[in-house]
Amino acid sequence: MLNSVERKIEQFIAELNDKEVLGLYAKLPQGKRLRAKLILKIAGNGLPVVKTAAIVEMIHAASLLHDDVIDDAYTRRSKPSLNALYGNKRAIMLGDILYSKGFFELNNISPVVAKIVSNAVTQLSLGELKDVSLSKTFNTDKAIYLEMIYQKTASLIEASAGAAAVLAGKPKEAYMTYGRNLGMAFQMIDDLLDITQDTATLGKPALHDFVEGKTTLPYIYLYEALDEKGQQKLASLHGKVLTADEQNWIKTEMEERQVLMKCYAQAKELIEEAVELMNSHGEEALSDIAMEMIEREF
Repeated sequence: MLNSVERKIEQFIAELNDKEVLGLYAKLPQGKRLRAKLILKIAGNGLPVVKTAAIVEMIHAASLLHDDVIDDAYTRRSKPSLNALYGNKRAIMLGDILYSKGFFELNNISPVVAKIVSNAVTQLSLGELKDVSLSKTFNTDKAIYLEMIYQKTASLIEASAGAAAVLAGKPKEAYMTYGRNLGMAFQMIDDLLDITQDTATLGKPALHDFVEGKTTLPYIYLYEALDEKGQQKLASLHGKVLTADEQNWIKTEMEERQVLMKCYAQAKELIEEAVELMNSHGEEALSDIAMEMIEREF
């Protein structure tokens, strides 16, 4: 069924009748299409469902293009990012084109679906702005971090589940709760992998988030567990290129204080809640997608 989503995206891109856009889009790595899988699993493979899945994946791709420019990221899934290959201007414009085409096609689905997805894109953009602002200082406020990852990551997964539920005539709120939990857990695991995985697996330098100025949940929990001297040391490393010794100090402290286990347990709890909720609606098949969110290496 994912093949039909890929074909639909290609059709949408072809309709733009622009060779440069076709060429640039062809350079984007496909990714796992988790949002599309979620939509298809909830709502089947009718044409409006396939179109919605394609639109959501185009919007997600657009957000990643902008994200890479904002983060000065030169790799994406172990390959050179589009901004590394063709410059920031082209990456931003391709993102804008994908967003715009996505919004145009949303109008052909349904007003309710259009509202759910477009609201998520607003949240996503607010989350991106918050992420940039938070990177200026060492953030120790867990609530602010959770709000940011909801907006930046979970909102589009929440909307994917909600839109699919509307198309399938299923209870929207329950599916949106499921999607929100999935999205929050997905980002928490992403933040963990930035610390636990090696550069080759990640496709980017390890501990890259902290070097970029992002104070993710593991760092917030570590800060809370350290004494005053340790807190000062951790805060002083924020946003800096770390030496091997500094990296080892962070990883060792996290391991000794079981910070990583604490973060994983929090993500797992969100997934278990999501699975339980879907099981109560007779959607046992959705538990596989939920587990895929947290049982991944990159």
